[in-house]
Amino acid sequence: MHIATVCLHPDMVLGAFKDGVCGRAFESGVATLRCVNPRDFASGPHRSVDDRPYGGGPGMVLRPEPLLAAVRAARANAPQGAPVIFLTPQGKRFRQDRARQLAAGAGIILVAGRYEGFDERVVELEADEELSLGDFVLSGGELAACVVIDAVVRLLPGALGDQRSARQDSFSSGLLDFPQYTRPSVVEDRAAPEVLLGGNHDRVRAWRLKQALGRTWMRRPELLAARRLNDQERRLLEEFQADARAAAERAPGRLRDSKNSRVASRQVEKQ
Repeated sequence: MHIATVCLHPDMVLGAFKDGVCGRAFESGVATLRCVNPRDFASGPHRSVDDRPYGGGPGMVLRPEPLLAAVRAARANAPQGAPVIFLTPQGKRFRQDRARQLAAGAGIILVAGRYEGFDERVVELEADEELSLGDFVLSGGELAACVVIDAVVRLLPGALGDQRSARQDSFSSGLLDFPQYTRPSVVEDRAAPEVLLGGNHDRVRAWRLKQALGRTWMRRPELLAARRLNDQERRLLEEFQADARAAAERAPGRLRDSKNSRVASRQVEKQ
């Protein structure tokens, strides 16, 4: 897979992938990473890439000419059909399903902003889509680009030692991940669940699904409310809810009885 990032600070992006899963993926050729700097396309002795915003106000705006040239250079060197994605607060929320879609393609071009953002005409001329990581502000889009790259590359065949890891991650099935345990079996009087130690794989699978459903119900109920449960999932969730209520009676305050979880519970009952 070919990945290009248009950004003013290439070292921030390239340096983020010197090690780890993605670093090994790039080193082994599972994917390639290239950075294109708009400053290389700027004119004048100072190679300026920003200017004051029309209409006044604080901060600076990325100038359209060098940014357009950089984006078009990145597009010219990318596989045909690789989407140009601007990372902006106005974009659609980046989610796991979009990461999977991007990982299935031949390449992506990520455009990272700085200062007060892009001249809107560049977005109109070159953006295939806009993505946002969430409702917060970063100093620049390089970090956002790194997040998108990491989320996509780890899904590529050969990136992980065991590809099942990606399939079991949170959000891959629309649910939060189940809790994980490893040796030793007891840590400060807290024992790992007995079902995980018994070697019955069917029981382990059922327990993990039950925990994933229950965690999602308690922590991200909006994900569960949007999911149509099958008979097994409904039964396992009802078991988890009964266990949680019993635990709350023994230790008040343990069950998070939020408005959202009550809404999700009612939604599940209607399905």
